[in-house]
Amino acid sequence: MSPYRLVIFDFDGTLADSLPWFRSVFNDMADRFGFSRLTPTEFEAMRGMSGREIMAHTKVPMWRLPAIVSYMRKQKLSAAASTPLFPGVPELLAELKDAGVTVAIISSDSEVSVRSVLGPVVDSVTHFDCGAAIFGKAAKFRRMLKRAGVTTTEALSVGDEIRDIEAAREASIPAAAVGWGYTLADALARHAPAHLFHSMAELKAALLP
Repeated sequence: MSPYRLVIFDFDGTLADSLPWFRSVFNDMADRFGFSRLTPTEFEAMRGMSGREIMAHTKVPMWRLPAIVSYMRKQKLSAAASTPLFPGVPELLAELKDAGVTVAIISSDSEVSVRSVLGPVVDSVTHFDCGAAIFGKAAKFRRMLKRAGVTTTEALSVGDEIRDIEAAREASIPAAAVGWGYTLADALARHAPAHLFHSMAELKAALLP
């Protein structure tokens, strides 16, 4: 049996391998919205930063965030057909469902984009709460607990960014981090998640022992 009744996944960088797409559009987006372009070396360094540190480094003002996020969601939807899931994700989600674990996805991306990338795997996901603000996931975590009818100790958040750890902690949910997404594993480790997984096999072993 799984130790959790509810597992809340982030999407981009956790279940979907969208980092290559983000790399490819970042500088065009910087030009469009007037913030700093990044060299490949600078982009890699940015992967060790928190969301607020990234905004400070690229000189993105808070008031521009809604327009930037809206634009990114539209671009992401256009790229959905070519965005793959990480190997092992379809099997993991299906096995969680078969084990009676409620699977939820909370994402900053749009629900239509998330569903498009999931394809037939979407049937393994019970709840979606998408369109989260960059720093607005904590409220969605609390709402998901009520929606699923579970306590904080029966749930686990799984994400790939420092802001995912911070939001889960704010909502009093144990936070797991995965080292294959947008933020580097050593940067995630500095924020002391309850679990830090380096492979899909490690994640599966924890969720389905």
